[in-house]
Amino acid sequence: MKIERVASRFSVTALAALAGVHVAWGLGSSWPLPDREAFSDAVIRRPEAPGAVACHSVACALGAGALLVGGRPKQYPALSRLGGRWCGGRAGCAWPGRVSGRTDLLSPGSASARFRRLDRLVYSPLCLVLGASSAIATVRRHR
Repeated sequence: MKIERVASRFSVTALAALAGVHVAWGLGSSWPLPDREAFSDAVIRRPEAPGAVACHSVACALGAGALLVGGRPKQYPALSRLGGRWCGGRAGCAWPGRVSGRTDLLSPGSASARFRRLDRLVYSPLCLVLGASSAIATVRRHR
């Protein structure tokens, strides 16, 4: 199997799964944490949980990213290429702030110790891998 196909499948699956999780959060779930307070501290580093509109907006963006990285719409390959590259670039832009532990410079808010630890161990590596696989999927597919 070609690397761009593997990268595309990984990216589309991960983006779609993340969109699904955001829909669940918008409906009031705190999964995988026990309550909304712990969820807020670990995921958005603020004391209040995000509202349904915010969660569902992110879910829509992730879903659109999954479609674009997956090569949709086929009749507009330039749109697919641009959107897929944007997904890769967006993840890459966040990387320097996250590695330095200064994500709060990119996204102001009260950064809790729990969020910073999870950001370095989980969120940043996931963003880097997802960004790289999205870029590989779209750049190599359209050569």
